[in-house]
Formats: sequence, C-alpha cells, structure tokens
Amino acid sequence: MDWLTQYEAHTRFMFFIGMLFAMLVLQKRFPRRDIASVKLFNSPPFNARANLKRQCQHLLLTAINTLVLRLVPGAAAVGAAVWAEQQQVGLLHYFAAPTLIATSLSILLLDIAIYFQHRIFHAVPLLWRIHRLHHSDPFFDTTTALRFHPIEILLSMLIKTVLVVAMGAPAAAVIIFEILLNAGALFNHSNLKLPLKLDQNLRLILVTPDMHRIHHSQIHNETNSNFGFSFSFWDRLFGSYKAQPIKGHENMDIGLREFRDARVNELGAMLLQPFSAALSPEKLDAKHHRD
Repeated sequence: MDWLTQYEAHTRFMFFIGMLFAMLVLQKRFPRRDIASVKLFNSPPFNARANLKRQCQHLLLTAINTLVLRLVPGAAAVGAAVWAEQQQVGLLHYFAAPTLIATSLSILLLDIAIYFQHRIFHAVPLLWRIHRLHHSDPFFDTTTALRFHPIEILLSMLIKTVLVVAMGAPAAAVIIFEILLNAGALFNHSNLKLPLKLDQNLRLILVTPDMHRIHHSQIHNETNSNFGFSFSFWDRLFGSYKAQPIKGHENMDIGLREFRDARVNELGAMLLQPFSAALSPEKLDAKHHRD
C-alpha cells in the first residue's frame, strides 16, 4: 500500500471532509436533540445562528490543531511507522508478522490504547484540565469531535508515535487507523437519530451517537463511561459500558455544569480553558438564581 503512504495527507483530508459533510447533512435532517436544550448563563436562547458560530469556532480550532501537528517534528505517527519499517524496529518486525496480521493487530492495539488514554485523561486531574474542553461543549453534534485543545492533540499524537515505534506498526495500518478514528469520532459525536434497532445492532461493534452521547452527560458516573471512540467492545470488556442515560437522551444535560458561561464556545476562551478556574458550586448557584 505504498500509494496510501504517498498520498496520506490527501487521503485523510478527503475522508475527513466527506464524513464531516455527510454528518452535518444527516444530523440536520434527522436530529436527535433540539438546540433549544442548550442553556447558558448571561446568554440569549441558543439558536441556529449561535450554533453555526459555535461550529465555525470548532473548525478554526481544528485548523490550529492541524498546524500544531505539522510544525512539531517527531509528532507524526505515520512518519514514525515509516522509520520503524526502514530500521526494522518494533515487535511486529522482530517476529516478522505477515502484513495482514501486522495491520489488523496494529489497528486493534492502537484503538485499545486510545481507549485507555481516554480513561487516563479523565482520571488524572492535570490531564482532565486539558481534556475538559472537549466536555464543556453545551451541545453535542459532529463538530464536538473537533473540540480538542492543541495540548491534548499533541500529547495524543506523541503517545501514538511511541506505540507505533514499539509495535513496529505498518505505515498503512496507522493511516487506516487514523481515518477510522476520525470518521468514527465524527459519526459518534453527531446529533443523528438512528432507528433503535439499527443503533442496537451497530453498537455491538461500533460506538454509536446514542452510546457516546452518554459520555458527555453532566452526571459524573455517566461522564466516566463509554470511553471508546471507534469500537464499542472495549467498554464492555473493561466494565465502562452504560447502555442508556438516566434522564433519557432528550432530557439529559450535556456538557459541564461549571462551564456554562456564554463565552464557552469562543475560540479564545477554549484555548485558555485549561488555565482557567471552573466556577465553584456557590458561584454556580448564584448565577443560576440571577439568570
């Protein structure tokens, strides 16, 4: 699959744009939740215009994240895979694993690594300060999949790069994994209403929007569930699977209660959020009564 490595950037970009456009269209045609469900402090009712502005801010954040990855040498998993192959470094090269087995194992191992990375980012307070930007989105749609701080994007890529070298993962496997990860995230973060039977069947293998939406609930034990991004069986295997939210999908509260200010979706505020203090319960209650 040399052509896949040669045209990596173009291939990933085409899949990303195609999936993003498809999910934007489908979630608008078949929405799961109404944007009127969003309640912010010191803000007029959340409407289509405010939501469009929020989506544009997420796209700008993605542009910044892409630039950061391109500017930081060594933070490229595909390049690391090519180097490992040239130097015959890594377990899969050591055992001379056949291409199909090496590719399949690499995709599965990278996916389980992302699952545990996600759990760690929730468990370690310093890492949670970085990751909470993703959870502070007061609405849940396909652009929520783009709402990650540049520091988290960089840390995640560095972790993947180390794993790729240690495994000796084929470059084609890394590219396929990244395409699946991005497409899966855009799909399972979408505000798309799937038929119940289809959702039940899909989530036997894949993470669906209804499954992952629970992870964005304000209820603590729901936030700490359904960590998977692509395959759903890791959550079932490691005891973090939750089938349905307590309040139901239409009534559940999305986001973080301590970040409900009107500026929560502005690019500058998003970039500064890891360095910003969350509102205390007392201030939250005062705001709630005032608004």
